Amino acid sequence: MVLNFMGYVDSDTVPFLTDFSIMTLTQLMYIVAVNKYRHFGTAAEKSFVTQPTLSMQVQKLEDELGLKIFDRSKSPVVPTPIGIEIIRKAEQILAGEKEIEDIARSSGEHLQGTYRIGIVSTVAPYLLPLFLKSFLTSHPGVSLIFEEGLTRELVQGIADDRLDAGIIASPPDLPQIFEKELFYEPFVGYIGKHYPLFDHERIQIRELNPDDLLLLKEGHCFRDQAEKVCAMVSRETQGPIQFSSGNLETLKRLVEEEYGITLLPWLSVHGKSAQPSEETPSARVIPFNEPEPCRKVRLIYSRKHLENTLIQALQEAILGQLPEALLHSQKRLVIE
Repeated sequence: MVLNFMGYVDSDTVPFLTDFSIMTLTQLMYIVAVNKYRHFGTAAEKSFVTQPTLSMQVQKLEDELGLKIFDRSKSPVVPTPIGIEIIRKAEQILAGEKEIEDIARSSGEHLQGTYRIGIVSTVAPYLLPLFLKSFLTSHPGVSLIFEEGLTRELVQGIADDRLDAGIIASPPDLPQIFEKELFYEPFVGYIGKHYPLFDHERIQIRELNPDDLLLLKEGHCFRDQAEKVCAMVSRETQGPIQFSSGNLETLKRLVEEEYGITLLPWLSVHGKSAQPSEETPSARVIPFNEPEPCRKVRLIYSRKHLENTLIQALQEAILGQLPEALLHSQKRLVIE
């Protein structure tokens, strides 16, 4: 796709842009990528092209403009002062191009097109099986590409317009990101048979021993939230965390082998994808007393135009498949 800048850009802001005729959106994407990663090789890899191809297009753009966008003598590479202005304009233009696509995809009576959705790994396997079938039945013209990742990665993907929407379980913490509330998911304890709390019908936060808690590895919002729950427990000493994992299933198996206790999201044990092993002779799921600690799951997006199309459709599909008990925060302690 080719973009003609003649008469389009404010020449008072970037005066030289009226001195040339055309540049491509691909070139703009490449300079934005180089600015983001500050490395031509990484930018090429993330853009799914070879480094010579990307470097050639950036050089071609610089030749057309008659200036340098990047100072290649620095490591990592940095934009020149005028390059910063050009990159800022490029980001605005690429965002506008996305908006045009959004308008085109929602121009008919039915939602259509391909959308990229980011989702955190502690939500994906339990939520997706609940709503995907009904969503795709209601919107046959839509294709969804899902990407699992850590919250910070998905939020950045939304901010960069690499993702159209995201499903996360903690605040996005970027001003340009919008969010829609989905549901409030309680935490439950997963307790081994030799642990003192095994025979309890419900447990209280103050009964947890943080030293026995098995956690996800650093970067997972569910780990951060579990640590905040444990911070409410008063204790004289603090021992080391015995084990951390990138997978909730690993933590559950360790509990069953008597290596400690863990916290799980409600859907992982009560949802459609819950496995029989989640309650075994070796371990059992025990809910918390009120107020139950819980997390707020939300939809995030950066392009406002999506609010009444993709975002609304996803929100309706998800809420339509969840039990009423998850749709409010009454008698719950929201951990952010």
